[in-house]
Amino acid sequence: MTLPAHVPAPRALPALDGASLDGRLYTRVTGLAGRSPGWLDTLVSHWSAYGLGLFAVLMLAAWWRARPGNAPRIAMALAAPVAVVLAYAANALIKALVREQRPCRTLHTVTLEACPGPDDWSFPSNHAAIAAAAAVALWLVDRGLGSIAALAALLMALSRVWVGAHYPHDVVLGLVVGAAVGWCLTLAARRGAPLVERARASRLRPLVAPR
Repeated sequence: MTLPAHVPAPRALPALDGASLDGRLYTRVTGLAGRSPGWLDTLVSHWSAYGLGLFAVLMLAAWWRARPGNAPRIAMALAAPVAVVLAYAANALIKALVREQRPCRTLHTVTLEACPGPDDWSFPSNHAAIAAAAAVALWLVDRGLGSIAALAALLMALSRVWVGAHYPHDVVLGLVVGAAVGWCLTLAARRGAPLVERARASRLRPLVAPR
């Protein structure tokens, strides 16, 4: 159907121009990375690429340590991976709406990490969101492991700018999105305590209690 001439066609949501926000800070960070020792860049690059695996290990440890505890704590430990997945989904939705091009495409800078494709949006950072959601969930379950995860999440966010994958504002909002989703869903998981109590009296007992 053709719209009348006096009726404007609907517009798509304009893409975010990230370079105008903190493009200069981004180029300073990537420039510093280019002048840094090779061993440091290699370390940061490996952390940026594979560091999320640490959060999986920490969540597994949190579940193991929570098993002798009360049912709400165990419910939160079991829900932590679900909170991380949903934080990723929420972050991906924002990416699809905002459609910010990667800084390595907009600014054409030399980066440690190969520049993703043109439809791989930058804002917010998935890595930062996943790390923050895991860190908050872990903090609510186990303060010791949560402290380690919080530091690791900040290092993950910084590494994504260092390797050139994101603007600073991308990782900041990724941390905020991940932390918000992780906090709300992990606290809500305490309502699953009755299910944990039932599982303790079933064949699922090894999942929710020591042998």
